[in-house]
Order: sequence, then C-alpha cells, then structure tokens
Amino acid sequence: MPRPLTARLAKLLPDPGPARALTYSSLVNSIGRGLFVTASVVFFHQSVGLSAAQVGLGMTIAAVVGLFAGVPMGHLADKVGPRLITVVAGMTAAACILCYLLVHHWWAFVLVASAAAFAQASAQASRGALIAGSVPAEQRVRTRAYLRAVTNGGWTIGAPLAGIALYYDVRAVYMGLIAIAAALNVVGALLNLRVPKLPPRESSARESMSTALRDRPFLTLAVLNAIMNIHFGIQNVAIPLWVVERTNAPAWVISLVAVINTVSVVALQVRASRGSGTVDGAARAMRRAGFLLLAACVLYALAAGEPAWVAAVALALGAAVHVIGELLHASGGWGLSYDLAPPHAQGQYQGLFLTGFQIADIAAPALLTTAVVGWGLPGWVLFGAIFAATGMAIPAVARWASRTRVTPVPDPAVA
Repeated sequence: MPRPLTARLAKLLPDPGPARALTYSSLVNSIGRGLFVTASVVFFHQSVGLSAAQVGLGMTIAAVVGLFAGVPMGHLADKVGPRLITVVAGMTAAACILCYLLVHHWWAFVLVASAAAFAQASAQASRGALIAGSVPAEQRVRTRAYLRAVTNGGWTIGAPLAGIALYYDVRAVYMGLIAIAAALNVVGALLNLRVPKLPPRESSARESMSTALRDRPFLTLAVLNAIMNIHFGIQNVAIPLWVVERTNAPAWVISLVAVINTVSVVALQVRASRGSGTVDGAARAMRRAGFLLLAACVLYALAAGEPAWVAAVALALGAAVHVIGELLHASGGWGLSYDLAPPHAQGQYQGLFLTGFQIADIAAPALLTTAVVGWGLPGWVLFGAIFAATGMAIPAVARWASRTRVTPVPDPAVA
C-alpha cells in the first residue's frame, strides 16, 4: 500500500532534531527573501521614487556596512550563545524590512538598507556557529549542503510569488508583499528557538575578538575563498550582459542558465558535499572547483560570435560545468571553515569566512563587467586562470593551517 504523502515528504527531511529545525527556519526565511529581493528594486524605483543610480549606490553602501558585522557579531555569538544572536539578528532584519515602508528619501533608504545588511550578516555569522555547536562535527558539511539546497528551493517559491506585485505595480500591493516578507523573516528567526540552546563556554569569554584575524593561515584561506567567490557574480552579472551584448544567443538563454543552476543546487548539493567533511577532502574539492570554473569560463567565452544555436549550447554547457564547480566550492569552503576553526570560536571564524564572500559580492560586478564583458575571450580566460590558480593554492594553505592548529578540545555541545 503506498505511503501517505506526508510520510514521503518526511523522508526528505533530516532526522528530528537541530538539523530539522534549521531546515524549517531556512525554508521560511528563503521564501521571504525571494519575495523581497525579487520585487524590492522595482519598489524602490517605481513606488519610492529613487533613481536606479540611487538604489545601486545605496545598496553598495549597505553592503560595505555589512562587512563590519561578521567577525564582531560572530565573536558575540561565541560569548553569549549563537542561538540568541541568530534570533535577535533575524528579528532585527525583519524590522528593517518593515521600515522600508517608511522610506521616502534616499538618505533614509541608505540607513535602513545598511541596518538590514548589518543584521543579515550578523545572523549568518551566528547561524554558522549555531550549526557548528548543535550538529555533530561529521555532519556539519552535509547539513550546510542540505540547508543550501532548501534555501534555493525557497527562493524558487518566493521569487515567482513576487511576480504578483510586479504585475499590478501599485504601492498597496508592494506594501503587502513587504509585510508578508517581514512576517516570514520573523517566523524564520523564531524557528531557530527549536534548536537546543548552547551555553556560552568559558574559553569563548576569554577569547579576543581579533583571534581569527590574527590566524594567518585561516585568514589566507579566507582571502583565497573570497577570490573564488567572485564566480557567483558570473551568473547574476556577467552572463546577462554577455548574452545580450557579445553573443547571438536569444535572451531566454539567460533564464536557461539560471534554471540549470537552481535545479542543480537543489538536486545535487548534498551529493556534491560527500568527502568534504575533512580538511584534506575539502581542499581537494576546492582544487577541482577551480579547474571546473576555468572550463566553464572557456565555454562561456566560446559563445561569442557564433550562430545562435551554437552560442546557446556553449552557454548551457558552461552553466552545467559552472554549477558543478560551484557545488564543490561551496562544500569545500564549509569543510575548511568548520574543521580549521577552534570549537570555542566558531562564530568569529565563520564571520571572517563570510566577510570574504561579502567582499567578493561587492567587487564582482565591477571586475566582471570590465574584464569579461569588456575584454571578451582574454577576460574570460584571465578569470578562469585565476580560479584555477586559487584552487591549486588552497591545499597547500590548508596543510599549513592544519599544522598550526592546537590539539582540538572536545566540544561538549556535540559530544
């Protein structure tokens, strides 16, 4: 007799416990983020009356402000407990979303966007520590992989729903969508309370906030990872401009590339994380990711000047190779950041790794549009070579970091 639908769905979830609670939180949060991000830029332009340049500059300023959240708020999470900071930061981010309804001037937009960016970065850093403290060490990478797949699934739910507001394009509908997004963020933050509370550790209270920054091997890995993170901007920034300005491919190929990426992350991220739960395995994954990103860049470049169908095939193949590299890069980054961080300082170490991602997110648009879209084939090859060289360097740096680790102290939270 076929099992009920609820039973089949339950099989897709992690076992009851912290991982399942984190799954529910991630899903609800990502639906809310998908709703808000998809429609927010149009809302700021059409309803609030900000120019495209004002929105872009304001979001860049906010992103820079967010850079200063990861390490200090991660350190605070180590000292007082990551669950508390994750919930408070999530609730603060939700309040900031509601505050957008009161924005009528550019300076107010910058203030709200900056506060939201700081809160979101704080939540991400403390959430990394929450996962580290509540999930057994051997399951952390797999759990992060599962949560990333869930997050992408949530975005695919939230983004199309935002189309309702875009269709009607009136302030009242935008306001309702923003209120729903804020409510989802509140629920997502509160769902973290289902994760058992992690007591602060005495060793965390004695730790300096600059510990991670003074850890030269780990800092070097964070910088190398930041360089690798630039590839995330290829799909969001480089591909749309490349397709429209430098290839004969139809514009719908941009959506095809996005679909290939999203579906692959949802379906394959957990499988791709296998073997990345150790420093050596994570470093090997990063090295393979570098070469795959090089191959993807070459395939993207080959689309220029070719007939439409050839360009479309080259772009689709590039997207397929790219996402495999992305999956391995994400898994390798989790493995390195968790295994090389002291158990009592996971918050600030996760915050430092997050800061590298944020820096890449800020730098990628300008770098990619200049080198890739502006230079064409040489630009693609240059970035591909940078990704490959970075991936090749990571195993040696990871070995350096391993040699400098002190003997790990058993973590009572996951013992």
